[in-house]
Amino acid sequence: MKIDQEVVEAACNGDSSALEKLLTRSRPDLKRFARRVCATSEDAEDAVQIALWKLHMHIGTLRTVSAFAVWIFRIVERECFRAFKAGRNTEPMDEQMEASMPAADARDELRQDLIAAIATLPPAYSEILILRDVNEWTAPEAAAYLGITVEAAKSRLHRARSLMRERLSAGQYCVSDAG
Repeated sequence: MKIDQEVVEAACNGDSSALEKLLTRSRPDLKRFARRVCATSEDAEDAVQIALWKLHMHIGTLRTVSAFAVWIFRIVERECFRAFKAGRNTEPMDEQMEASMPAADARDELRQDLIAAIATLPPAYSEILILRDVNEWTAPEAAAYLGITVEAAKSRLHRARSLMRERLSAGQYCVSDAG
């Protein structure tokens, strides 16, 4: 993104014409980036609008002018991810898929069995399993939180999943080796 550092600095200092110029000049680059990162063109448009609004509202909090591009692109990236997660959770189910889902009783039973199986894991394995598979953290995020290397996190997760597979297949659940 080619933005004049003086324009960014003036916008940070409250110059409304510099802020307007910054918003106008940033938009095409942000749209191009959002179209590559977001799942749909609507999500891309929304992400750019939110980023520009946040730029307008919070430009004064920017500590270093050189961090502007990273800051604004990171906002777009986060908004694309939020939109993707929100869309993924609201997909309508077709009747055939809904009919193939287990009844509420079976889901509750499975949930209880999963909780019980996780509770029997050693803490090092249950922590990584919950962070990665339940909370959907990335491997680097989980590793940083646990104070271990990414490789160690991946190894623990593999072992945790293997132990869960063993515990669930010992019960009434058919566990596939695929995955």
